[in-house]
Amino acid sequence: MKGPLFYSKILLFGEYGIIRDSKGLSIPYNFYNGALKKEENPSDEAIKSNGHLKRFVTYLETLQNEQPKLVTFDLALLKDDVESGMYFDSSIPQGYGVGSSGALVAAIYDKYAQNKITVLENLTREKLLQLKNIFSQMESFFHGKSSGLDPLNSYLSIPILINSKDNIEATGIPTQSFDGKGAVFLLDSGIVGETAPMVNIFMESLKDKGFRAMLKNQFVKYTDACVENFLGGDMKSLFMNTKKLSKVVLNNFKPMIPEQFHGIWQQGIDSNDYYLKLCGSGGGGYILGFTEDLEKAKASLKDYKLEVVYQF
Repeated sequence: MKGPLFYSKILLFGEYGIIRDSKGLSIPYNFYNGALKKEENPSDEAIKSNGHLKRFVTYLETLQNEQPKLVTFDLALLKDDVESGMYFDSSIPQGYGVGSSGALVAAIYDKYAQNKITVLENLTREKLLQLKNIFSQMESFFHGKSSGLDPLNSYLSIPILINSKDNIEATGIPTQSFDGKGAVFLLDSGIVGETAPMVNIFMESLKDKGFRAMLKNQFVKYTDACVENFLGGDMKSLFMNTKKLSKVVLNNFKPMIPEQFHGIWQQGIDSNDYYLKLCGSGGGGYILGFTEDLEKAKASLKDYKLEVVYQF
């Protein structure tokens, strides 16, 4: 048995901001994917994944009992499959901010949810919000608090524009130009990040009035501008606002940036060769980079592994 593939995602803009109603833009990233599988001789990895699934099934059973109107699963079939060794076979790195648990949630919903909302129907705003809500509750098992966006992106495999908490829509992004000099890239920090502790630091910081003011007047403002610039194809303004955003993050989100990257983060701002920002909750995993000249960025970051996500 092998189920359909569900892809990783990248939140280009909006990490942390969307908790405070900033705009956000999330795109599928097809380089990594995962699928539900069963096989005769499972590897250690598969056995471990199956153990995680068993705990997840218990959680879903509780969720269904407590909120029968939210979502119902074919629990008998799901339990049966998990008991017979089903696991999630995934190339998506965990703790890297590219949605490993989101793809798993999407795969389980796709195969076992009853009366599910499908990708083929007319996805009204109500349906998107309903899906986001279901996914948020399902993914909370992994992170303690989830927006539901990662599974939504993985499930639909289309770019999603977040206007605010209650206003999301499928969107189109400017076509890639593979001979363009500009690029969005991933920088591997080589460290596994954990979402929950980072979100806790952010929630604690929100108690501070100055931090809240910075979020509203700078972080959310530049994030919203970046989303609008990117979707409108205004790359000149995009880089201007990404630079501002990169500065704000370096000055106010230091715990989320691995210490050994503080220097190259500043170097990008000073040289204008590239600008870095958080990918997901930070604390490790990938760091997202934006550059107007990919060759320049590669030369400046020659000691690091860069993965190009999008070229323009």
